[in-house]
Amino acid sequence: MPLPGRHLTSVLLRREGELFLFDCGEGTQVSIRSLNLKWKKISVVFISHTHADHITGLAGILMLSAQVERNEPLYVIGPPRIQEFVEMNRQILEMYINYEIVVQEIANPEQPQTVYNGEGFRVRSFPLRHSRVCVGYTLEEDARPGIFHPERAAELGVPRGPMWSRLQGGESVELDGGRKVEPAEVMGSARKGRKFSYVTDSLPIDSISREVSGSDLLICEGMFEGELAESAHSKRHMTAEDAGRIAKAAGGVKKMGLIHYSPRYTERDLKRLVRDARQSFPDAFLTRDRMDIPIPYED
Repeated sequence: MPLPGRHLTSVLLRREGELFLFDCGEGTQVSIRSLNLKWKKISVVFISHTHADHITGLAGILMLSAQVERNEPLYVIGPPRIQEFVEMNRQILEMYINYEIVVQEIANPEQPQTVYNGEGFRVRSFPLRHSRVCVGYTLEEDARPGIFHPERAAELGVPRGPMWSRLQGGESVELDGGRKVEPAEVMGSARKGRKFSYVTDSLPIDSISREVSGSDLLICEGMFEGELAESAHSKRHMTAEDAGRIAKAAGGVKKMGLIHYSPRYTERDLKRLVRDARQSFPDAFLTRDRMDIPIPYED
């Protein structure tokens, strides 16, 4: 439930000027406004499942997006019934919408799949196990080109200018006299892109670790402390201890932020959750409303 100083679940990811929203609990628009972000930069809203605490802020997002000049469509992607939810809200609230809303239901949410392709990245959904059909998401960038070595290009006789740019873009170039220079001759090895993972409202199933492996940032539910594991699992949720084990088993996860805390925990009590997660995964931390978490590239 929403508490003073603790809003419902939502994560905003900013990449190359675009904004991607993962879940949209009640009051999400309040936080976005307080961050002074531009509504029209939100490209896609990804919904994990249709429980109220993850979706009741969507109507406000749709209506507020009509108050700015928007030329690009807004995509809403989620499991079955998300289309019905959007359409019923539009009709009952008689929304004024002056832009295109594209709703995409994940046809087979029990299978991992790519649900959105962007320039230089893709978003995959994968099944979680909750009391309602629920999915997690990963956003993973394509590998980046290796570092360009100008000294190698000069040694090979490639003139500075457009040919250098073409080589950096992965094209071969032909020199006077017919000699071809391939990108591999002047570029280092490809470098890993970044990976973001979002997991909430699920039993701690093994498949989650496989999907989030290699994440630069994993945002994961840590709703209860370990001593309440039986109660958590009966409600189809995981503990912070479960989250830590998932991050450790995944391999390559750089840091994990806990989210979706039970309202039984006061701000002072939350330290017990991060303590439990760190038993297995020392790089766990507590997320807070409007926390800014950089996701840098690897060198």
